[in-house]
Amino acid sequence: MRKRHGKTFKVVLSYIVLILLGVFMCYPLLWMFFASFKTNAEIFSGINLLPESFGPEAFYDGWKGTADNTFTRFFTNTFVLVIPVTLFTVVSSTLVAYGFARFEFRGKKIFFLILLSTLMLPNAILIIPRYTIFRDLGVLDSYYPFYLMSVFACYPFFTYMLVQFTRGLPRELDESACMDGCGTFRTLISILLPLLKPAMFSAGLFQFLWTYNDYFNSLIYINSVKKFTISLALRLTLDSETVITWKNVMAMSCLAVLPVVILFFLCQKYFVEGIATTGLKG
Repeated sequence: MRKRHGKTFKVVLSYIVLILLGVFMCYPLLWMFFASFKTNAEIFSGINLLPESFGPEAFYDGWKGTADNTFTRFFTNTFVLVIPVTLFTVVSSTLVAYGFARFEFRGKKIFFLILLSTLMLPNAILIIPRYTIFRDLGVLDSYYPFYLMSVFACYPFFTYMLVQFTRGLPRELDESACMDGCGTFRTLISILLPLLKPAMFSAGLFQFLWTYNDYFNSLIYINSVKKFTISLALRLTLDSETVITWKNVMAMSCLAVLPVVILFFLCQKYFVEGIATTGLKG
């Protein structure tokens, strides 16, 4: 009986600690949400979490955006950019990873070493040659630079992650599929893809988050306001007003964060499973 009470006490204490840590981690999001109901004076005058009054004015006013560009356009632009980039990245990274993990070809180790070395290059070094290439192709001020990079698997982190996961799958599966008459592509589609689902979900979720929150690359490649994504639109809101109405900015920031939070909670099972099993040997 004493052991049972001791075990129950530890479980309850663990939950209390986790809840407190969760509240602590989510506090910035809570503050941002409640700040969307505060005036500038309330935001800067104290640390109170709750506002003096509640009202949806900040969401209505903030959604109007600037000039003729509302946040309807900015959110649409964001998803037009992010969804294809995520899908192209998952498909291209899976194909490249399949090649490295399952096939032997001349220079394989050298190419894989080059792939790993690109992980160490900061984006600031790559931005100038990439900009030059896309300028010569005539695709600046559009979403094609992002599409092209995702189609040609220019995100080595995801390729490396999928290579490690694929190497953990037994080769006997490929041999059995070959004996049943499956070619290499059919083996990938019918046998390996269902097993790669956790790692692919993780890669897709990471790419969605990174592209959705990306400010620097969007600023470099996109010039027209009508093509701005949500990250650029939030900054534009600050630049377009002489006196910044911070509750409008906070309201739009809350709406900007919402899709990411919803996506994470919907896909957290696959996300955690993919991270936990990547690199494990079968």
